[in-house]
Amino acid sequence: MSEQFDVVVIGGGPGGYVAAIRAAQLGLSTACVEMWQSGDKTVLGGTCLNVGCIPSKALLESSEKFEALKKHGAEEGIVAEGLSVDVPAMIARKDKIVSELTGGIAQLFKANGVALFEGRGKVKKDKSVEITAIDGSQQSIQANAVILATGSTPVNIPPAPLTDDIIVDNAGALDWKETPKRLCVIGAGVIGLELGSVWRRLGSEVVVLEAIDKLLPMADKAVAQLAAREFKKQGLSIKLGAMVTGTDIKDGVVTVSYKDAKGDQTLEVDRVIVAVGRKPNSADTFAADTGIQTDARGFIEVDDHCATAMPGVWAIGDVVRGPMLAHKASEEGIAVAERIAGKHGHVNYDAIPNVIYTHPEIAWVGKTEEQCKAEGIEVKAGQFPFAAIGRAKAMNETAGMVKIVADAKNDRVLGVHIIGVRASELLPQGVLSLEMQANLTDLALTMFAHPTLSEAVHEAALAADGRAIHMVNKKR
Repeated sequence: MSEQFDVVVIGGGPGGYVAAIRAAQLGLSTACVEMWQSGDKTVLGGTCLNVGCIPSKALLESSEKFEALKKHGAEEGIVAEGLSVDVPAMIARKDKIVSELTGGIAQLFKANGVALFEGRGKVKKDKSVEITAIDGSQQSIQANAVILATGSTPVNIPPAPLTDDIIVDNAGALDWKETPKRLCVIGAGVIGLELGSVWRRLGSEVVVLEAIDKLLPMADKAVAQLAAREFKKQGLSIKLGAMVTGTDIKDGVVTVSYKDAKGDQTLEVDRVIVAVGRKPNSADTFAADTGIQTDARGFIEVDDHCATAMPGVWAIGDVVRGPMLAHKASEEGIAVAERIAGKHGHVNYDAIPNVIYTHPEIAWVGKTEEQCKAEGIEVKAGQFPFAAIGRAKAMNETAGMVKIVADAKNDRVLGVHIIGVRASELLPQGVLSLEMQANLTDLALTMFAHPTLSEAVHEAALAADGRAIHMVNKKR
């Protein structure tokens, strides 16, 4: 007889492991099925912890410190002669961080009584979960409720097939032991810009090819324009409207063919990163007779509360609609676990934070000014530059701004958009504003510590009403 659990989670990434821990906290017997292998052992954390969010941020942090010393060390009185980069040491540090964090999740599973099953999970019509181990052996466990949290994988494109250590996806670009002299990044989205930034700081000549003719179309227009200027200053060459048509490797050199407004073009580089997006891991995660459906792009269809068409089976994270973000997956995991336990689980999809960890960082939540206008919402917006913030000047980080978009009729904050140093750490003020349905007056009457970067949020709220103190307000 197979083992019986109240909840079985298929997938141990940011959505799955969080859902499993929360379900166990709520007193439900819980199991998690995970197939990710590192060496000869199964590890938790999924893409985010193993080859995504965490390792990329480790390299971004190291490379940013290196560039800051090169650019500003002397003027700050810091003399660092013979400054150089030890790429293998940098990669080793990244790997150590990943190992510590994945091991930490395993300890949390033990502490909360979550049973870990190693292998690929597939839910059957009777809510049993068939587990196929790496060696091909199978076992089955029974569940009262199942949560599908199988995540996503990088999209590969025929013109640039992954090849050894030369043409790679995001995972491969995190393990290079030396800096490529010339690097092409295909895709100017979050992953492409972040990884392109890492290797540019470490000495690569980086060209980013983006098929669409607009940079960061999902971001506020003013923020995207400022980002484009900053990236250009840094030497990051971004070619928009450039569709890659082929790649050819000869004697270690990659010839990338692409087409733009001027016609057919070629580019010779030493390495290529393919970063054109991700696709859901929904294939073979459920039996055909379960009634669970996927859309044309492979996303599992769910209702507003992440329930699939099969009673008692839920799906969360990258494998369902909405942005492919670790924190969105985690919140859905918590909400679903609480619903299974008979509580009220909820995710506010209108207040999901978005961050691009370039330098400067780009972060936003809520609607852009352009979205509001397209929806017929009359808005007023306030902007305030970091150049007028004392703390930013002291940090040599004056590039960027904070922009707040509010409903002109009731002053309700609809969106907060930031480009600048530590934008990711300032954004929660915007997320809270949307979550608590704050208006401009709430922000204007809040006391912000001085000197801090967050004063830019305060001043942007004041600027929306023409009341900013530390800049000249536009005439109304």
